[in-house]
Amino acid sequence: MAHPSQLGFQDAASPVMEELLHFHDHALMIVFLISTLVLYIIIAMVSTKLTNKYILDSQEIEIVWTVLPAVILILIALPSLRILYLMDEINDPHLTIKAMGHQWYWSYEYTDYENLSFDSYMIPTQDLSPGQFRLLEADHRMVIPMESPIRVLVSAEDVLHSWAVPSLGVKMDAVPGRLNQTAFIASRPGVFYGQCSEICGANHSFMPIVVESVPLEHFENWSSLMLEDA
Repeated sequence: MAHPSQLGFQDAASPVMEELLHFHDHALMIVFLISTLVLYIIIAMVSTKLTNKYILDSQEIEIVWTVLPAVILILIALPSLRILYLMDEINDPHLTIKAMGHQWYWSYEYTDYENLSFDSYMIPTQDLSPGQFRLLEADHRMVIPMESPIRVLVSAEDVLHSWAVPSLGVKMDAVPGRLNQTAFIASRPGVFYGQCSEICGANHSFMPIVVESVPLEHFENWSSLMLEDA
């Protein structure tokens, strides 16, 4: 999860998020090299008296500044397109969950089970237990089995919402009357926090998303208990 004064990304908890972090480092290195080169040229132009200010044209220079940016854009575009296709790839999900956005809470329905659904509300500050996080804790977590492909169907009941969990590399708009889908694999156990990422009204900041990744046997025990209580 995020920390105060954090400058970087949250720790990756899915293969897609790991790829996004690698791509960020790749693109940042290219930007750093370009910025360094431009800064060097500016300093050289300002500090030297040997610059020829009367060159009208140069075929060699024009070829370089045309071809080089094209090569740089290709180096950025190819890994970006690869990640884009990875994010849209949904192959044989082991579990499908429907997440419905409301003003101002989330409801979850496990479509592979006959009667497993619940609403997830933010826990008010005065009801938090020691160690819990303000504005991030929910009374019911979306529990998933780790290392299993999970498909999430996202929609909304009233206005636009957005279901986002940064550690999992997931962000999908919840649009009334439309069913969007996304998929991910939680690569490790843990609790991952997200928030609605589309301004949806007065209490937009008070509808957190909490995803708990557990081993498969723990998930089966949890689902059995939820079905018994239903």
